[in-house]
This record gives sequence, structure tokens and C-alpha cells, in this order.
Amino acid sequence: MYSYTFDDILEEAGKFGRSQKRIFALLCMVSMPWAGVYVGIVFQGFTPEHWCRDSGVSQIRKSCGWNLMDTRKITVPVVNTSGVLVHSQCEQYELDWNATGLTCDNPESDLTDALRSKAPMTSCKEGWEYDYKGRQSFVTEFDLVCADAWVVDMYQATLNVGFFVGSIAIGYLADRFGRKASFLVSNLLNGIFGILVAWSPNWVSMLVFRALYGFGVKGGWVAGYVLITELVGVEYRRTVGVVYQMFFSVGILILPLISYFITDWRWLQVVITAPYILFLSYYWFIPESPRWLLSQHNAKKAVEITEAIAKENKKTLSKNIETMRDDNADTSTASFMDLIRTPKMRKHTFILSFNWFTSAVVYQGLIMRLGILGGNVYIDFLISGLVEFPAAFLILFTIDRIGRRLPFATANIVAGAACFITAMIPETVACIGRLGITMAFEMVVFVNTELYPTFVRNLGVSVCSTLCDIGGIVAPFLLYRLAAIWLELPLIIFGALAFLAGALVLLLPETRGVPLPDTIDDIEFPEKAKSKRAAPYRQKKLLNDAER
Repeated sequence: MYSYTFDDILEEAGKFGRSQKRIFALLCMVSMPWAGVYVGIVFQGFTPEHWCRDSGVSQIRKSCGWNLMDTRKITVPVVNTSGVLVHSQCEQYELDWNATGLTCDNPESDLTDALRSKAPMTSCKEGWEYDYKGRQSFVTEFDLVCADAWVVDMYQATLNVGFFVGSIAIGYLADRFGRKASFLVSNLLNGIFGILVAWSPNWVSMLVFRALYGFGVKGGWVAGYVLITELVGVEYRRTVGVVYQMFFSVGILILPLISYFITDWRWLQVVITAPYILFLSYYWFIPESPRWLLSQHNAKKAVEITEAIAKENKKTLSKNIETMRDDNADTSTASFMDLIRTPKMRKHTFILSFNWFTSAVVYQGLIMRLGILGGNVYIDFLISGLVEFPAAFLILFTIDRIGRRLPFATANIVAGAACFITAMIPETVACIGRLGITMAFEMVVFVNTELYPTFVRNLGVSVCSTLCDIGGIVAPFLLYRLAAIWLELPLIIFGALAFLAGALVLLLPETRGVPLPDTIDDIEFPEKAKSKRAAPYRQKKLLNDAER
């Protein structure tokens, strides 16, 4: 009697049958609220036009019936910012407005340029006035402008810190205690801390809860990704991987629509968080990964789940399913050292980590560079999301025909080239660069899962993707600080990073049509692994021939 691998059993149970499609559809929903978590700051933390509040000015405005913009024009000092005269956002005239002789009918004549030039100025003492336009953000609620504007940056930075710690911790827990368990725990944390962010009484508690919110969001998303890729056959991994990520773009398209109607940042936070609470119901609808169960010596439960999948797929299994083998008998406990101990695993970890970092830096850098051009934020978001869909279709069209390595490398190189020439034809090339880096970003995820063995796969993806979080923190500094030296310098850095990432990808092995590796030996000695996987099929053929 010979033993079968899980891939062998999937041949009979169905590689992407009704059961896997149902689970896949449920898990795809997880990607949509992540868009709101990741880029919701654009709507939750927007900074409107603002200027110093002055009680004396407020009394004059009320008695004269001026609107906010007229009041600003008359009473707010003008300063030179980067060679442009603008109304100050952080300074005010230190005047007794009742003693200025300012009249309602002709205030600009009363407050002459000579008087303005001699008037002393001071920083805002009574808070700020905001041109709200019907929208309430945490910036306007907590007055996070001028000297406290750094808190807005920390809102995103603390999220990435949560991503960083959470992806490692939950990645480890997913390999130790299971994909399903860690996925559910992550969503419980997301629901609790997401609501606490919405109820924050001050900006300090908001940042603390935001970091804890990030702890679960990314780790749970990765656990769901690994779970679905482990449940389908080899030829369907690329489709489920790309479509799973494509739903992030769907979330980007939905987010501006929700934000348009929900104008208070707290309620928007509740709406973004609500799906994570609903995802707790997945306890009854999704199974644990049989591959993971086999790696943990729990063949009985793996057989039970596999039989349930086959039943839902209306398939009949071989009686020898009870002999599904566990190739991870000696290596069932994952550790970071497994990722770097052997030469090929070490190479994979370095190249994949660098690509995660580069994808995050270039992806966010190009978006932020387009964002400083202004325009309608809702339209910008729609365009941003729509640009990502061609990238997904290009991946689906190419990787099954060409493979993973060449499209992955090409996408990085195209993004790098676009960065280098953006200064010449910015509108066209910026879109091409965004397309290329989006394609690279989506590919690094599923290539990452294909280059690590089962028992350390979730930890491997989580560890490598932490460089994405570091890239997310670094990107704004690269863009704004280097742009102060030379406007195009950030693009040169982005281009160089993308070119180098593309070149490194060419050093990775091709994984098209290759079964997911079960052990480190499968990575280090691929030819031996290929022979090992072929043996059961040869034995099965011999048995079938003997029976005939």
C-alpha cells in the first residue's frame, strides 16, 4: 500500500469545486474592508482649509453678517509660502479688534496694508476655524494642524506598526495553531479595536487603538489568503490569489461612495469595521486547511475535512484516502530560522522581502505624488481603483502562459522605467507606472506562498510582508524629504528600487505548474521532490494495470 499527498486527493475531491468556490467567495470579502483600513485616512483624516480662531473677529463677523471666507480674507494675515502668497493657517494678528475701527461696510479700507504690516502676529491661541464643507474628520475634531499636524502622520504610522507586529505574530500563530483559528481571532481583534478607534475620546487613545487595530487586520488577511491557496489545486492557485487581491481594488471603488454619504469620521470607522464582526460567522462556514493539519500530524481531521469537501463537490474519493501522508513529520513547528537556515530558502526570503518593500514604496509613492496635484478626491480614488483592474487581468492572462518569474520581473522594470521618465510625460507614464507596480504588488503575494513549504508558509509570507509595512512608513519620507532637495529625486529612487527588484526576481525559480512544496527539502532539492511526487502516480498506474 502506498500513501497519497493532499494534491493527489484533490484530483478526486475536486481541485476547485463547489466547496472551494464557496469558501473562496467568502474569503474574498475580507479584502474589501482592508482598503478602508489602509487608505481610509484620506477621508477620515482630511485637513480642510483652516485659520486661527479669534473671539474678537467672531463677534465682528456675527454683527456684520460676514461668511467664513470673507472673514478670512479680511482678518487673516497673508504669508509667503514657497514663493506664493497665501492666508496663514497657523498665525494670527495680535490685535484688539474693537480698537481697530473696523466697519462692516468697508473693512478692507479700514484695515490698510500699512496697518497690517505693522500689526504683531502670534500663533493661534483659541483654536482654529475650518472650511468644513459638511465633513468632520479627526483632524478638525482634535485640532491636529500646525504644530500638531504630525499626529496625522502617526495615524498611518501606528497602523503600519500594528501591521508589522501583527503579521509576524499572527503568521506564527497560524502555522502553530491553524489558519482558521488565527483568522477568527484576528477578526475578533479587528472588531473590538476598530470600534474603539471610533469611540476614542482623544488623539492619544486613537493612536493606541489604531496600532492595535492594525495588529489583526493584515495578519488575518494573510491567513485567509494562505488558507484558500492551500485548498485548491495547483492550476487554480494563481486565479484565486489574484482575484483575492482584486477585491482590495473593489474596496477602493466602494470606499469613496461610502465616504461621500457618511461625512463623520467616527461613523465611517464603524462602517469600515462592521464587516470584521460579520466575518466571525465564518467559524461555521470555512474549514481548517487539510495541508496544515497533515503538517501537524492530524491526519484524521484532515481526512474528515477532505471528505466533506469531496461530498460538497459531489465527488467520490478513493478508499486509500486514509493513507494521506505527512511529509512534515520532523519539521512541523515553524520558526524564523527555517526561512534563512538553508541557501535557497535564504535567497527566497531576501528577494521576496525586498520586493515587498519596493512594491510598498513605489505603489504609495506614486499615489502620493499624484495626490499632491489636487483635484476631486472621489474621482481620484475611482481612477486609482480602476487602474488596478487591468493589472489583475494581465496577471491572469500571462502567468499561466508565460509563468510567474518573467511577468513579475517585467512589471517591476516597467514601473521603474515609468518613474524615470515621468518628468517628460507625467500623465501617461504615471498611469503606466501605477499599472506596473500594482501588477508587481499582486504577484509578490502568491509567488511568496509558492516558494515556501506548508509548515512555514504562513510565517514566511508574514515575515516577508513586514517589509511592506516598513516600506509604507518610509515612502512619505522618501517622497517629501527628497523632493525638497530635487523634485524628481524621489522618482529616481523609486525607479532604481523597481529595476533592482525586477532583476532579483529573475533569480527565483519558476513555479508555474509546480505543486506547493511540503518540506524544506522540496525547496533545496526540487528535482528530488519532483521524483518523489511522481512515484505515487507510477505506483497507481502499475496497480491499475495489474487489476486489469
